[in-house]
Amino acid sequence: MSSRLPVIVLLGASILWGLSWLPLKTINGMGIDGIALTLGAYGILALTLTPLLLKQASIWREHKKAMGLIFVLGGGANLAFTYALINGEVIRVMVLFYLLPVWGVLGGKFFLKEEIDRWRWLGVGLAISGAFLILGGFDALGGAPSWIDLIALFSGLFFAMNNLVFRAAQAVPVASKITAMFYGCFTLAAILIAGNVEPIPGHVSTDTWFALALYALIWLLAANIGSQWGVTHMEAGRSSIIIIMELITAVISATIIAGETMSPVEILGGLLILTAAFIEALRTKDDDVPAVETTI
Repeated sequence: MSSRLPVIVLLGASILWGLSWLPLKTINGMGIDGIALTLGAYGILALTLTPLLLKQASIWREHKKAMGLIFVLGGGANLAFTYALINGEVIRVMVLFYLLPVWGVLGGKFFLKEEIDRWRWLGVGLAISGAFLILGGFDALGGAPSWIDLIALFSGLFFAMNNLVFRAAQAVPVASKITAMFYGCFTLAAILIAGNVEPIPGHVSTDTWFALALYALIWLLAANIGSQWGVTHMEAGRSSIIIIMELITAVISATIIAGETMSPVEILGGLLILTAAFIEALRTKDDDVPAVETTI
């Protein structure tokens, strides 16, 4: 296999993630709210990959705890991320989501007992400083951040914790872990709908549901499989740098297409977080690609 193929696949998947706000906001504008949209999209994906989940049951049944954590953390991350993107400002949500260096370093330190050097701690400090500026700096101390800001922050936290479980559960095939994540997102969305947090959409056209199905089966499925396949076929540090393209794509596209802007202070905060992401990527150990993870 060409060494360029994983790079191309991961780059393409990162661009899809960075542009995912476009179909999400479009479908939302057609009449499907955030939680219901997530319920439909991830329900379709879960059903699509169920045959693979059943086929690999003899493997993942021995790792039920890891699958349960992926169900909750991965499902929660995707639900929170999707909801924040639909209801918030794209750039702000994406930048706050990219506090991943903070959560990754802290999670690696306390759960995986990783050794953290001064450069990675510097990245944590930069990321926290950047978030502080984006959330309003010292003015933010006078009141709580907006609920969308909090959802964006929690989506990054859940995603980072889910990544730790993904890394730890290397004996479980990627397809099983992805499907557990899809089922988790669908189930959590269903619980919120059942709890009347958000109503089920009433008068929605067939074209809207068709657009939702296309988004799930083409865009979302390609982004998920592409990113997971890409990171399992290259060194961790190299993949981490490429994934940053997700943030860059979102910022550029939202600026050009949606006309979103950031204040000078918010731009400074975003640059600090981007710098922290690069530090974390460059300091990530280039582990060998685990052979068991190449099974989709």
